Amino acid sequence: MMTKPMKFTGLLFLLTFTGLVAGTSTAFSENLSALLTGEMQNFAPNETPRPFKDFTFLNGEGEEERISDYKGKVVLVNFWATWCGPCKKEMPSLDQLQGDLGGENFTVLAIGQDLHGMDAVRSFFNKRNIQNLALFNDKTVKSGRSAGVFGLPASILLNTEGEEIGRLVGPAEWDSPEAKALIKHVMAGS
Repeated sequence: MMTKPMKFTGLLFLLTFTGLVAGTSTAFSENLSALLTGEMQNFAPNETPRPFKDFTFLNGEGEEERISDYKGKVVLVNFWATWCGPCKKEMPSLDQLQGDLGGENFTVLAIGQDLHGMDAVRSFFNKRNIQNLALFNDKTVKSGRSAGVFGLPASILLNTEGEEIGRLVGPAEWDSPEAKALIKHVMAGS
C-alpha cells in the first residue's frame, strides 16, 4: 500500500534542536532540551543566530538609543505596553531578572510600546515598584514592527553580536530557574 509522506515540521524542528537529527548544528549545546522546560517551554530558538534589525527607542531622559548600542552584551528585548494585562503580570519577573543577572554581560531592555509616551511608562513603573529596569518607550511602535512583533508581550533573546537566538511570544516568569538557566547558557556561549 502506497502512502503519501507526511511532513512533521514541528517534530523535525524539535529533533533538530535536541540534536537527534544527525549532522545538524544548533545555537545551543546538547543540553538545549533540558533548558526548554517549565517557563521556557514556549521559547522558540533559531537553528542558528539570525541577524536582528537595528531600531531606535527613547530612554527615560528622552534620549534616543539604538539596539546596536547594546552589542557586546546578551540582551533580552521585551516589548510590552501599560494597557496589556499579560505584560502587567510579567513585568515584576523581568524586573527581578534584571536585578539578579543584569550588569556588564546581560541586560533586560523592556521597551514600552505605549502611545501615551514615557509618562505612562514612568507611572506604571512607580505604581508597581519596578526598580531594576530602565525606562524605555517607543510610542511610534516602529521598534516592535521592525522586530517582527505583532502581539504583546514578546521577548527576544540576543547574543553579544546582536543576533537573535530565539523568542518567546506571550508572558513568562523570567526570573524562574529555567529562564535564568537559558540566559546563563547564552551568556556562557557568547
